[in-house]
Amino acid sequence: MTAPRHGPPILAYVSLAASMALVGSYVGLSRLLVASFPVFLLAWLRFGIAAAAMVHWVRLGPGEKVLSPHDRKLMFWESFLGNFMFSICMLFGVAVTSALAAGVVMAAIPAAVAILSRLFLGERISGRVQAAIGCAALGIAVLALAKAPADAGPERAPWWGYALLLGAVICEASYVVIGKRLTGNVSPRRISALINLWGLALVTPFGLWQALRFDFSAIGAPTWALLVFYALAASMVTVWLWMRGLQHVPAPQAGVFTVMLPVSAALVGVLFLGEPFGGAHVAAFALAVAGLLLATWPARPPPRPRA
Repeated sequence: MTAPRHGPPILAYVSLAASMALVGSYVGLSRLLVASFPVFLLAWLRFGIAAAAMVHWVRLGPGEKVLSPHDRKLMFWESFLGNFMFSICMLFGVAVTSALAAGVVMAAIPAAVAILSRLFLGERISGRVQAAIGCAALGIAVLALAKAPADAGPERAPWWGYALLLGAVICEASYVVIGKRLTGNVSPRRISALINLWGLALVTPFGLWQALRFDFSAIGAPTWALLVFYALAASMVTVWLWMRGLQHVPAPQAGVFTVMLPVSAALVGVLFLGEPFGGAHVAAFALAVAGLLLATWPARPPPRPRA
């Protein structure tokens, strides 16, 4: 028999980082979609496209059990908070504030995850994870300050826009914590499909209401292509990757990977929207990488007692 491996779950770390990087990319690009679609219609189309792509994931896999009443409740709250409410808060918030405001507020996600994990999961927050959370928050703060001169100022946005972004932070943190409970009983693919169907059911009345008075012929092919990417990334790929990672990583440690959300959103701005990139941005990314290393570097095994 081979000895068990105690190294870091590299594939789990990659899954978590890739999931949040994709979330950040569509948060950045969502400003283009919000300019073309009403928010509820956009959310409805997102969930509908993803539902068509994931319909075969709903079936029970080999060895899977029927959902218990407790798991069904968790599935609803996972979708209501992490899918439906996060999408609505994020889309409305970004629409009336700015990418800078979204980056500043989203930097609170790792701290929110760690606090909720402590409160509801009883998971200990190690000193290294605390330091990693600090690095992540500081890195995104530096990134936001570097972009601040180009922003016209907070007075241009209503206060409730910032409140919605803060609500998105709480929803995303709840999504992480509830997902940790679900991954112990349900496969990542089935979680992804079921919470997307809940999101579709929740937003359908509002989406239909806006669709009845919307001119779909005014939308060009590039916008439709961006919508398909947004739908598959937001509802299918990112959820599956995140749930895969959560199967092997404690929620407070996984929460540090949410630093990739605002970082990747900033990269989209730099690479595709022509935003400036200077020394302060380099420092912000260095802090983000330091936080990831602190959270994921394997701890030294305890010394063996001498005979």
